[in-house]
Amino acid sequence: MPHWIIYHPPDTFLDVETKQALSNDITSIYTRPEIGMPAFYVVVTFIPIPDESQFVGGEVARSRRGEGKPFIRLCITHIHIRLPENDEQVYADMTGRVDAVLKPYIADKGYDWEYHIAETERLLWKLNGVYAPEWKSADEKVWVAANQVVRPEEMEGARKRLG
Repeated sequence: MPHWIIYHPPDTFLDVETKQALSNDITSIYTRPEIGMPAFYVVVTFIPIPDESQFVGGEVARSRRGEGKPFIRLCITHIHIRLPENDEQVYADMTGRVDAVLKPYIADKGYDWEYHIAETERLLWKLNGVYAPEWKSADEKVWVAANQVVRPEEMEGARKRLG
């Protein structure tokens, strides 16, 4: 599961349409054919943070350097799939996709921003009390088609319904 937490000043990401558009663009990183995750794995959480509660280098983030720019901090967690270790090109491709998705919403607006991507152990992750199927497995394809958790005892029936 990718989980994106977006910490932002209250005067950014004001409307649901902007949040929805960014969430859809983020989801597309993971649902494209070469990755093929179920869309419902992707969780995006917007958390407004008052200016006086966001500090960078010990200073209020927005008043740093006297520019008054909003500061956006993103924490991205990957659980379902890990990137191959020490493959700089894979890392560059992933961060390039993140940068491209964020560009119209953050970079093009002149905001200051920062993100990191953490990868955690998938065996410590469950959805509705169920371990997720292995990536690109036959069971995961059922989850993709259903766009929801399919319990192991319901898998055979779901396969028949989904054809």
